[in-house]
Amino acid sequence: MSSRRVLKAAQAIREVVSMAIIADLKDPRIKDVTVTLVEVSPDMRQAKVHVSVMGDETKQGLCIRGLQSSAGYLQQKVGNRIDTRYTPRLQFVLDKGIQHALLVTRILEEVLPAEREQHEQAASENAGGSEDTNAADPQESLSDAVTVDETHESGQGSPDKSVEDPV
Repeated sequence: MSSRRVLKAAQAIREVVSMAIIADLKDPRIKDVTVTLVEVSPDMRQAKVHVSVMGDETKQGLCIRGLQSSAGYLQQKVGNRIDTRYTPRLQFVLDKGIQHALLVTRILEEVLPAEREQHEQAASENAGGSEDTNAADPQESLSDAVTVDETHESGQGSPDKSVEDPV
């Protein structure tokens, strides 16, 4: 179980690294990067920084190499932020969780509309004529609402005198 101190350090490292990537790094290889998670070892000497990179595998590889080459600069930023005996050595790991989630979402969107259409067809076949009687009821209630609104707008016989606008 992680101690509170390690969890706070991991959060601070995540904040510092993500802001430094956005604001300070000028490396053209480092683009479209999101820091998703930081795991800090119990002795706080190692920190695995999980990053998600949008793009194909070559772009992801270039970005990871760019982050590894700038690890010293990022460690210096982390060292300025957290006050510990040792500054954690940063190791960057590609996090494919977001890509997997997008893939699953895309697959579900392809599969679910077909199932939805099948359920709607089955419901309409099973319901038969019962949908026609239900469809008539909303129309009648809609026409009643229109009649009440027309009566109120014309100013004739409002059932509640407090509803009328004061003059």
